[in-house]
Amino acid sequence: MNVVVLTILTLGILGTVAALVLYFVAQKFKVFEDPRIDQVEEVLPAANCGGCGFPGCRAFAEAMVKSDDISSLNCPVGGAETMSAAAGILGKEVAAADPMIAVVRCNGTCDNRPKTNHYDGATSCAVAASLYGGDTGCSNGCLGCGDCVEACTFDAIYMDDKTGLPVVKDNCVACGACVDACPKDIIELRKAGPKGRRIFVSCINVAKGGVAKKACKTACIGCKKCQKECPFDAITVENNLAYIDYTKCKLCRKCVAVCPTNAIHEINFPPKKVKPAVAPATPVKPVTSDNNPSSDNKNKEE
Repeated sequence: MNVVVLTILTLGILGTVAALVLYFVAQKFKVFEDPRIDQVEEVLPAANCGGCGFPGCRAFAEAMVKSDDISSLNCPVGGAETMSAAAGILGKEVAAADPMIAVVRCNGTCDNRPKTNHYDGATSCAVAASLYGGDTGCSNGCLGCGDCVEACTFDAIYMDDKTGLPVVKDNCVACGACVDACPKDIIELRKAGPKGRRIFVSCINVAKGGVAKKACKTACIGCKKCQKECPFDAITVENNLAYIDYTKCKLCRKCVAVCPTNAIHEINFPPKKVKPAVAPATPVKPVTSDNNPSSDNKNKEE
């Protein structure tokens, strides 16, 4: 028999045997996958940002299908509409979650926080944070290298050239990528609030009042005036730093008025109306008989 033909037959037989073995192994260890996973994944935004706490939309869809209670699961990018659609596929109920947004808890602008040295290393907050405390007197504030901007895949944050601080735009989906990227933990996810209104302490400096104020003009000095003024017990002061609990805050803005350093920020609020000053009333001079001619005439007739 020709060697070429024999070789072809041998390889064909080996290929067939290998295919059969692979088929039986695949059937033996076949894993059943719920078809609803594909259906849920289709309604998800496919951002794969990790804001839900899972590696991607596929993993989040699997978690939704396998969980009996999905109240703790949330897709921040898709929001309430996406979660309702996914819950409808599974025949489950999900509570509407309040929209969240990232806030920058640092107001150490170039004017408020003067530089004390110059950093000439890699343009990375992570690298700079591992080397030293920063180029200002505040070792807790923003380093200004823009790691948060690089991490955002939604173009929802940018660096302000004038202030040197990141600015969060209204299209933020609260995926949390910027939160994870910041080595100083100055970015926090908070409730967006009605009409986008929110109040928060824009400082994370835990130094004592005098030291913090020297490093930054608008630093929180832990004076507790805001805590005493808040009627809803929404403000706590620990380690010389105030914090506003957005789950308790009613946006009354009383804390903003009493903060001596303007460390508390109010976003998207209309300007407060200033009541016009009321002029003091002019005292009316009492009328006496000396300057009342009618009275004199009456006396003369008598």
